[in-house]
Formats: sequence, structure tokens, C-alpha cells
Amino acid sequence: MLIQLAFVLMIGGALAATLMYYRRANGGGPRALPGFGSSAPAELEPGTLHVTGVSPRPDEPGEQYVTISGSISGPTVVAHEVYGRFAWDVNQWPSIGDQIPVAYPSGKPDKWQLGHPGARPYFGSKRPKDQGY
Repeated sequence: MLIQLAFVLMIGGALAATLMYYRRANGGGPRALPGFGSSAPAELEPGTLHVTGVSPRPDEPGEQYVTISGSISGPTVVAHEVYGRFAWDVNQWPSIGDQIPVAYPSGKPDKWQLGHPGARPYFGSKRPKDQGY
């Protein structure tokens, strides 16, 4: 009987440890109570992307995919190399040397977002209904 109880406690502890590891690995972590600690998302810092590489402009009109590489500079980051792929309006195609406004979470410049009117992320993005072709 004592061996069975020890075995059940050991399985329960392993299950609890696995659950805690899974939550922390996926960014869940322990939750803060309202008013105690911070459970709000990280604030975005403004920055500038200096474009050092861009895919060729296609001949077709409308939105096309573009790959941009460059370096981000901001309040806490100096010349951090990044790249990304976006759906971009051909009439506002970027070029090498452009300075594009970006935003990124504090201390995480690899999670940058563009602040340019010609760009949209290309995964699962949809154009707003009032801006259709």
C-alpha cells in the first residue's frame, strides 16, 4: 500500500513539473494578480530600420512580396541586423538606403514591426474592407 501511494505521488509530481515547464516555455509563466507585478504586454520602443538589402521590384501592379534586410537602431539598440518578408504595395517599393520607422519590444529587436503604410505582414493578413482594390 505504501509503495502504491509513493508511486501515485511520484507520477503526480512529474505531471505537475511537466505542466509548469510547458507553461513557462510557451511564455505563460506564473500569472500576476491584478495590482501585484506586471501582467501587461511589453511596451514597444520606436526605432529606425536602415535598409541595406531589398528584393527586386516586380513588374506586376498591386501588392507583391518583398524581402527586406537592414539594421535597426533605437533607444536601446544600435545597428541590430534584421530581415523580414512582407506584402508591399509596388507603388511604394522600398529601396536601399531608406529609413523606415519600426517598433519593437524593449530588449527584443528581433520581434520588430514596420510602421510603413505600404507594408503588411504576409502570413494570414487581410486588407481592411475600406481599402480594397
